[in-house]
Amino acid sequence: MPRKNAIHLSLSGPDKPGITAAFTQILSDSGVRLLDIEQVVTHSILFLSLLIEFEGLSDRSTGPLPQDKAVTPDLIKSSSHLLRDLVFKAHAMDLSLQFKVIRPGTLLKRLPLQNYIVTCLGPKISLPVIGKLTAILSKEKINIQKISTIARKQLECIEMSVSAHKEINSRSMRKKLLHLNTEFGIDIAVQDESAYRRPKRLIVMDMDSTLIQVEVIDELAKEVGAGKRVAEITHRAMNGEISFQKSLRERVRLLRGLPEKVLDKVYRRMPYTVGAKALISFLKRSGYRTAVISGGFDYFTSRVKASLQLDYAYSNQLEIKEGLLTGKVLGEIVDGKKKALLMEEISKKEGITLDQVIAIGDGSNDLPMITRAGLGIAFNAKPRVREAAHFSITQKRLDSILYLLGITDQDLRA
Repeated sequence: MPRKNAIHLSLSGPDKPGITAAFTQILSDSGVRLLDIEQVVTHSILFLSLLIEFEGLSDRSTGPLPQDKAVTPDLIKSSSHLLRDLVFKAHAMDLSLQFKVIRPGTLLKRLPLQNYIVTCLGPKISLPVIGKLTAILSKEKINIQKISTIARKQLECIEMSVSAHKEINSRSMRKKLLHLNTEFGIDIAVQDESAYRRPKRLIVMDMDSTLIQVEVIDELAKEVGAGKRVAEITHRAMNGEISFQKSLRERVRLLRGLPEKVLDKVYRRMPYTVGAKALISFLKRSGYRTAVISGGFDYFTSRVKASLQLDYAYSNQLEIKEGLLTGKVLGEIVDGKKKALLMEEISKKEGITLDQVIAIGDGSNDLPMITRAGLGIAFNAKPRVREAAHFSITQKRLDSILYLLGITDQDLRA
């Protein structure tokens, strides 16, 4: 009985409709067994790779077929009926065809692997960036299965599907890759390739210095001449040097006597972060629930909610009497612990698991929700927050987080 051989077929050339259909039809008519297939198109050049199992091919028939498309009588005579048909079809479609016979028993066994996605994001993903990144992955014995370009617009982004025979500690790996951010201004994220990676359903965002570009309380303080003092307290709080509750009460106390009408003045000059509106618009079209959970004030979050058509908004309430701020906060303060609890309440209400939640923030009071979410991101965050978070982005566009979900420029244009 003829022994079976595994044959690896490689096709490349100008992409056009019908190539895959033509070659899979030839293989199907010959009764071969398909073991694996992969296809990719790079700048209109197609690469099609097939691994098939085939009876009766001589081991002498190994090696590359001619690259100049010359189909000689000797070649036809020495090839099987199947390979002859493949050669003719490749010639007719202006494709390069190579094949290699893999002798019985020499196919690599599929070993249990840990699969991950490495996302590289920045203003320019150059060859030096890719070279240094892949060298680090090689040193860590991480094998690259596939590399795809998913963005070439405002930012550039490549995505690598990688595997390893042992679990990768994403935080430890991020530290090993951190110098690439310093050297090239790029961000690198390492994520488990799981069923929950792309199908997220809820996004929860901090407001100040995340959804908007300013700290509202600092802007209010400028209106009463306390800008420097409040900014210093804000900085200490965001770095985790003092508790958020204590810092908030100290700062609000400095706003005593501020006319309520000034709040509208500050709101009208409040700039959204670049890409914030595009991010929310895309996610809402994709069926996401959206929320802002802020340690700021409801006067502003309610207006942001209405402007962006968010589903939820939670924050602190300033006490106002006779049109003036009293310097006090009403009710329970929304600090880091409360932010995480509110995120979990929304998730439970919507029937969404925490694995399907994205949480974004920049300060230490955002860490409880960032670390509990399926995808928690420190966005242009303080050093202490970047170090503690699983993922960190230093790019200035808020919609850059979409690339961590595998969303491509083409998806965004759809």
